[in-house]
Amino acid sequence: MTIQKKTYHHGDLISSLIKAASDILQEEGVEGLSMRKLADKVGVSRTAPYHHFKDKNELLCAIAEAGFKAQEASLQSLLSSHEDSEKRFHQYVYQYIEFADTQREVYDLMYGRLIWKTGTPTSALKDASKQTFKRWLDWVEQLQEDKVLPNNNSALRVGQASWASLHGLSRLLIDGIYLDRNDIQAMTEQMIQTLTQPASS
Repeated sequence: MTIQKKTYHHGDLISSLIKAASDILQEEGVEGLSMRKLADKVGVSRTAPYHHFKDKNELLCAIAEAGFKAQEASLQSLLSSHEDSEKRFHQYVYQYIEFADTQREVYDLMYGRLIWKTGTPTSALKDASKQTFKRWLDWVEQLQEDKVLPNNNSALRVGQASWASLHGLSRLLIDGIYLDRNDIQAMTEQMIQTLTQPASS
């Protein structure tokens, strides 16, 4: 039986490949993702993915890059809302943890050792991760001015510590340390309260 191959414009194909690869990743993990399986899922020739990603590492970097851009876009959307700063921060914490929970394999690529320690991060991925963190630090500085986050240290240190708390709780959830959703919600609320507590004078 002949498989009908689809025709894509350049940009459309890249987006379709990344989306399909992300789906395979979520369903089967990194081990289940291959360039051949990706081509079959999208409905293109087995060589088509190699026109855009020279190998699996570069494909994984593209997935992680898309994840960072999604996080940045989510933050930007939140900053465009009419909520006050404290409410926005509260919402952001829950959005961050939800992203990590629903996009576990992608989150692992974004912040795990597979790319950053044992792989080779692409320049585009490095730029996306730095831009996302910069946007976060810019907002932390504003949250300090609005007296939502402590201002007893630089935006960099407060931002790093706050992100470490977000990442730590996300990892506990992803790794299955806490499976009870009531525990996660209670811990999230306590983390928000701890992070937003004014520094002692």
